Amino acid sequence: FPEMLSNPRLIPVENTVNVVINQKVTLSCHSDSGSPPVRYTLFKHSQKVSTVNRTDLTPGLFNLTINSASDTGEYKCKAENNISRGGKYSNSLNFTLIAPVSKPVLTSSTSQAKQGQNVTLSCLSENGSLPITYIFFKGRRSLSPPVKMQKREAAVIFLFINSSSDFGNYKCRAENSFCNSTKYSNSFNFTLAEERSHSQPLIISLGLILLLLIIGLGLAIQFFIIPSYKASK
Repeated sequence: FPEMLSNPRLIPVENTVNVVINQKVTLSCHSDSGSPPVRYTLFKHSQKVSTVNRTDLTPGLFNLTINSASDTGEYKCKAENNISRGGKYSNSLNFTLIAPVSKPVLTSSTSQAKQGQNVTLSCLSENGSLPITYIFFKGRRSLSPPVKMQKREAAVIFLFINSSSDFGNYKCRAENSFCNSTKYSNSFNFTLAEERSHSQPLIISLGLILLLLIIGLGLAIQFFIIPSYKASK
């Protein structure tokens, strides 16, 4: 007996919905059960794209080229045989257009630091598909777990400058789902902030106090001690 088709499944043959501009993709539309022959029709935003006929239950394959963002819209397929009225529709499928990350920029809240100071490092890639994952390094050693940013915002870590070795070479790395698009930032080094000597202002202050005492003593001798000495004679 002729059997009605099951709802078809629409899947990308490449097994990914992440695509780049000018990428060629193949979509497979397949009903697991039902009586052949089968007609498969692919739709994009309810507009018919293409139709293929199968004499058995092998998948209908559709070749596409993603030329622009509009080609990533919603796709569905329909399966029909001789007894299916109106056909059976598949799940919807959307492609995500991805672009590689740009070289991230590593900045800090300050370029000068001293031992015992808290500082921040910020890493931002201006271009590339979200989410973007950032990792911070000092030399070749990672400083933190990967930081995944869902928005176009800088990833930030906090550092404590504990010793002279903490003034070393810092970098950050950015990557997203685009294959082989990992990018490293410029290198960043903190410079040692010159600490002002506390003894120098103290010496100046003591010198001024001493000078004022000498002037005061001189005035006291001239206006009070000498006249009173003369008066007593």
